[in-house]
Amino acid sequence: MSQLQAILALEDGQVFSGVGFGAPGCCVGEVVFNTAMTGYQEILTDPSYAGQIVTLTAAHVGNTGINSQDHESDAMHCMGLVVRDYPRRVSSWRAESSLDEFLQAQGRCAIAGVDTRALTAYLRHHGAMNGAIVVGESVSSDQAIEQARQCPPMQGLDLASGVSVTAPFEWTDGVIELDPSRVLAAPASNHHVVCVDFGVKRNMLRILRSLGCRVTVVPARSSIEEVIALKPNGVLLSNGPGDPRPLSYAIELVRDLLASDLPTLGICLGHQLLALGAGASTIKMKFGHHGANHPVRDESTGQVFITSQNHGFAVDEARLPEDVVVTHRSLFDQSIQGIRIKHKRAMSFQGHPEASPGPHDLYPLFNQFVKWMADT
Repeated sequence: MSQLQAILALEDGQVFSGVGFGAPGCCVGEVVFNTAMTGYQEILTDPSYAGQIVTLTAAHVGNTGINSQDHESDAMHCMGLVVRDYPRRVSSWRAESSLDEFLQAQGRCAIAGVDTRALTAYLRHHGAMNGAIVVGESVSSDQAIEQARQCPPMQGLDLASGVSVTAPFEWTDGVIELDPSRVLAAPASNHHVVCVDFGVKRNMLRILRSLGCRVTVVPARSSIEEVIALKPNGVLLSNGPGDPRPLSYAIELVRDLLASDLPTLGICLGHQLLALGAGASTIKMKFGHHGANHPVRDESTGQVFITSQNHGFAVDEARLPEDVVVTHRSLFDQSIQGIRIKHKRAMSFQGHPEASPGPHDLYPLFNQFVKWMADT
């Protein structure tokens, strides 16, 4: 790996220097931090990170390289990567390439040698903000700061359309082994789930297939007529990137789904869209939730789950309609983590249950969804 000078510049003028790897050049995006100790490949290929530069707080990133089986999508979606230490040697029998080689192939730049804990503390204090990574022989701090300032803010951006599929298809690839003590005694009887793809992760589809469901993935801009024509037993509103409010087409679809009373499960961005479709509102968070160790409480039972999180927007509790019930709440900041719509078979969860936190804490969400579909 060649040693190239690199800097990370934030839009407020703060600059961090380091060593570049991956592709030379410049990348811009909203700088966020993720506190997960493992799973960098899943993070890089998660469409929910589109438009963002990810800072990983784990000390060493890249030890296990990259393999095609752990991808959550077909490509890298975050704009750049910031790490403390990038090991030069890959140590995994599953590795097919190094992280450096993967980044080069994806045309994404990264910076190592940054005090990521100091950067994380800075973002916690000042809030997530746009930044630019510049990797090359000659790096100008002033030019990098200007690049960061020219990057459009995350609020108001429809990023889901850019990561969604363009045509419907049936997902038939792979299942995962589920803990039998955490799932339904009997799998679903080939219930048909239509997944509206706002940036879905592959493991979400694998879990549904493992529960016995048939899964069809459709574009984000699908209409209610197109969804109904597929004769689904239930609809999944997937995770995805960016601000939910500009997605007027998706909010309209949610309103139509609620009117149809089809069983509906929203995850992450899908959770926010379900809330908006039910008449609630969303807000931009100061620095969001990004990590794999977030405690969330079930408000009906008091049980606490360990969850994976990745979102920069949240449902606004100050503007909840009467028919929206809060089912889950973050124990970090008390923000809304789950809702249910009264008198409807519709619920949602802000975290990522498919990321196997706990590792099986959140399978009851899927159990309830399958039970609803069995009643259709």
